[in-house]
Amino acid sequence: MSKMRGRILIPLPNTGAMGRKRNNFYMRSLFLLALGIFGLLQYNNFNYLDSRDNVLGDAVTNDSDDAILAMVPATLHKYLTPHSRNHTASGAGALTGAALLLNASSPGAATASTISFDVYHPPNITEIKRQIVRYNDMQMVLNEDVFGPLQNDSVIIVVQVHTRITYLRHLIVSLAQARDISKVLLVFSHDYYDDDINDLVQQIDFCKVMQIFYPYSIQTHPNEYPGVDPNDCPRNIKKEQALITNCNNAMYPDLYGHYREAKFTQTKHHWIWKANRVFNELEVTRYHTGLVLFLEEDHYVAEDFLYLLAMMQQRTKDLCPQCNVLSLGTYLKTFNYYTYHSKVEVMPWVSSKHNMGFAFNRTTWSNIRKCARHFCTYDDYNWDWSLQHVSQQCLRRKLHAMIVKGPRVFHIGECGVHHKNKNCESNQVISKVQHVLRIARNSHQLFPRSLTLTVPSLMKKSKLRKGNGGWGDLRDHELCLNMTLATR
Repeated sequence: MSKMRGRILIPLPNTGAMGRKRNNFYMRSLFLLALGIFGLLQYNNFNYLDSRDNVLGDAVTNDSDDAILAMVPATLHKYLTPHSRNHTASGAGALTGAALLLNASSPGAATASTISFDVYHPPNITEIKRQIVRYNDMQMVLNEDVFGPLQNDSVIIVVQVHTRITYLRHLIVSLAQARDISKVLLVFSHDYYDDDINDLVQQIDFCKVMQIFYPYSIQTHPNEYPGVDPNDCPRNIKKEQALITNCNNAMYPDLYGHYREAKFTQTKHHWIWKANRVFNELEVTRYHTGLVLFLEEDHYVAEDFLYLLAMMQQRTKDLCPQCNVLSLGTYLKTFNYYTYHSKVEVMPWVSSKHNMGFAFNRTTWSNIRKCARHFCTYDDYNWDWSLQHVSQQCLRRKLHAMIVKGPRVFHIGECGVHHKNKNCESNQVISKVQHVLRIARNSHQLFPRSLTLTVPSLMKKSKLRKGNGGWGDLRDHELCLNMTLATR
């Protein structure tokens, strides 16, 4: 002990080794913590994507009418519930039986024999033509007393309608849920007069509504041009034989040697007629300077589509000064909202990619209309291919589009002019779109605060394309050109 007391303890020199060890320990701990957080985020992200895929997979199988209805607010069920005018005899009999039971238990009530059921008779061609003239002359705007007159800078939505009322019901439901829908004018352009479709459209109570009717339809001209004239040349007849038989338009088959098919020509006629009707003939649009958005009966919109359209319009000045078309739709089979919900890209307008849910203003339409001859004489029965031909061959300022990467307009139609599936009433696509939008809504991927411009992948320069044919008949050229004349 005495020896220990006499020793002087000298501290070791500070070489920094202990400090470095502590720092290394802290750095490793922070690195492991960051790695753990990153791994957790990746796990949650993959788990989210897997769950999303599972939901979409379930949507394919869970596409019953009840499941579809459950995804729709109860106040909008009225648009999905058919109210056909066609009362069957058995239905009338069942109602009469119920009335008899009611009368038997109600002293003094009227007898059931006083109840009568009128059998619905669809209007004949003469009556349909009369109604079409009446509607087009009246130019009535429904619900204007509730929502006020159209503002010059408001959005006009034009829906091209044929006969697919089931899809139209779902489009209307999607429109009803959109923010600011009460500010728009919703125009339904019909090429088929149907009382059930008219009842559905006139039931709309969430915005201003107008109906216009294409007056040169196959329905109203079944045995004469623009329908099928008995003397029309059969599609596949050879030109030599056509000249011998002297059938209509024998001198002018299309690019592929085929003759006119009325059912394919109508869509292009209808498109150019409705565009001219909205921009140049309707009194309500006389001073309109805003966007006109083009939809079809088998489209479906997201609830922020108007919000995003307005944001795109505001950003064209700095993001794409040359853009004169805004496109909200896409034909992609998968939709990555997680990455693309607020991203846009710009590129030349391509008919096969940007023809769904696209909008332009009166200035762009005026330029298109000046090129009506290019549109109306191009040998292609597709309006969108014809419009691209106009852009490439006639317009000084080509059609250039701003496109949303995360679509706000979806195509839900299983069948149409170009596609025929076994089950045209399938709900699979409708169910899938509903689930995609529900996930986007729940994960706050709708209504972005800003837009980001992305650089599109390298695109090949669009070549001048040979038309698809079906538009060689000079009668179609003349009718189309006449429909681009302003009557106001």
